[in-house]
Amino acid sequence: MPETVTDIATALRQGRLTSTALVERSLKRIRRLDGRFNSFVALDESGAAEAARQSDARLSKGAARSALEGVPVSIKDSIHVAGLPSTWGSRALATFMPPIDELPVARLRAAGAIVMGKTNVPEFTLEGYTGNDLFGVTRNPWNADLTPGGSSGGAAASVAAGFVPAALGTDGGGSIRRPACHTGLVGFKPSIGRWPRIDGFSVILADFETAGTLSRTVEDAMLLDGVLKGPDQRDRRSLYAAAEPWPREKLRVLYVPRFGDSPVDPEVASHVAAFARTLKSLGHEVTEKPVFFDLDEAARIWSVVSRSGVAWLLRENPGFEREAGASARAMAAEGRKMTGADYTGALERAGGLRRRCAELFAEADLVLTPTAAALPWPAAAAYPDMIDGRPAGPRDHAVFTGWVNISGVPAISLPIGVSRSGLPIGAQLAAGFGADDSLLEFARAISREIPPPPLPDMETPR
Repeated sequence: MPETVTDIATALRQGRLTSTALVERSLKRIRRLDGRFNSFVALDESGAAEAARQSDARLSKGAARSALEGVPVSIKDSIHVAGLPSTWGSRALATFMPPIDELPVARLRAAGAIVMGKTNVPEFTLEGYTGNDLFGVTRNPWNADLTPGGSSGGAAASVAAGFVPAALGTDGGGSIRRPACHTGLVGFKPSIGRWPRIDGFSVILADFETAGTLSRTVEDAMLLDGVLKGPDQRDRRSLYAAAEPWPREKLRVLYVPRFGDSPVDPEVASHVAAFARTLKSLGHEVTEKPVFFDLDEAARIWSVVSRSGVAWLLRENPGFEREAGASARAMAAEGRKMTGADYTGALERAGGLRRRCAELFAEADLVLTPTAAALPWPAAAAYPDMIDGRPAGPRDHAVFTGWVNISGVPAISLPIGVSRSGLPIGAQLAAGFGADDSLLEFARAISREIPPPPLPDMETPR
């Protein structure tokens, strides 16, 4: 049976497959295998079956709503789906059920996609692994002893395990790109505003967080992007103007193999260096340079905004404090020590980084880095404490992704290889603000030059 959105869509249109059969296959596979991975936290079995029947009726009449008609997808449990719990990974929201879909979900449904259920997240989606006190730990289908990363770890596991061909997630500091990297998938984070969002949870990461997708191919990411992009007057950020297409075929690529003296796993570094050489061999201008911004300043920006956001959330919802996990309470305690001046200063410094990136992308078309500095680590650990034989802190594995969120530019993680231990490795390509279309087109072209990673062995427990 086809595994990609593109192939499934073709089979559905040609009548070689039905959406009902796809949904039944997905549910059977989830029941059989997800006990090992814990990717889904809620399923909509009856709703998905009924939506599939309606899709099949439209397909039989040649009245498909879009290329996504009849295609099953999963939704991260920080995005509202009407009729399903939205817990945000917190016991404080264990019984909350939103009355309406958040806009990206509404757009997927309007396009005929089938919502299968919700996927696991760390509490309030603020950590780089996936586990919480409500649903427990999510594990990597490539090796169930290890993490798929976070915070879209459940989303990544749901696709990597073959439960669904694509997932909707969110990315506030790399939360789509790194899980995609750790599970051999394509992870796309659009520019701020490209995909409008309304009717969801309170915003606690300023405008750093966007919705995004995890899929097996860039073509699939482009199909999803075609449905999810486009302005909505209710989200003023979405009224931006997309950048003009790149005027050249041979691109200027700024390759940054390391951020300062932060450690990078040698196999990760080696695979990304080989990818840079591939780009150069194809005629692109690849220039290696050191990191182009102040790492300590960027870390401070993200810390102030995220900790202040959690502190505000718990203050506005007093009952949350009693139910929140230890990590969320600790973040809130840090946030309470920060002042309005701290927050204003963080936003001003974020504006400075955005101006620096605008200047950078006037001189380069793409920035190439590793997606994650480490290979997947034990599933229940929040972060790897060692990288390349050196002690590592909570964000060292995530050093390459957060600047993209602060600057608001688009980025994509592509699978480029597999380690000697059989774990996937990804490379990140980032482009200038609004250059999403050009980035996706280039990523699609370059992905054809890279052998696709194998599917994880789902029948041999690891």
